[in-house]
Amino acid sequence: MNLNTILLMTGGENAGGMGSPILMMVLMFAVFYFFMIRPQLKKQKEAKIFRESLSTGASVVTIGGVHGKIKSVQDTTIHLEVQDGTILKIEKSAVIADFDKHIQQGGKK
Repeated sequence: MNLNTILLMTGGENAGGMGSPILMMVLMFAVFYFFMIRPQLKKQKEAKIFRESLSTGASVVTIGGVHGKIKSVQDTTIHLEVQDGTILKIEKSAVIADFDKHIQQGGKK
């Protein structure tokens, strides 16, 4: 027997197997979507709704760990009072948590 005969004999078993790699790719995409992409999109949507709902008087925490009370809200910024008379102008995107709700839930998100 020569090499061509051996290759032809072993290759005949998997002749119609093109569906399996495509199926595996579809399954991998589904796993990525449901376990990685979809939860991330949900988190982004919740964060956007939270930032749009910011109102005067709420106690919040920024991504830098600054705690304060909102004095005024503009389109993309807020004025945050961190101490009596000390007001910082901060981007809305820098606010990550409503401190009052965080305390009411026992420190759990």
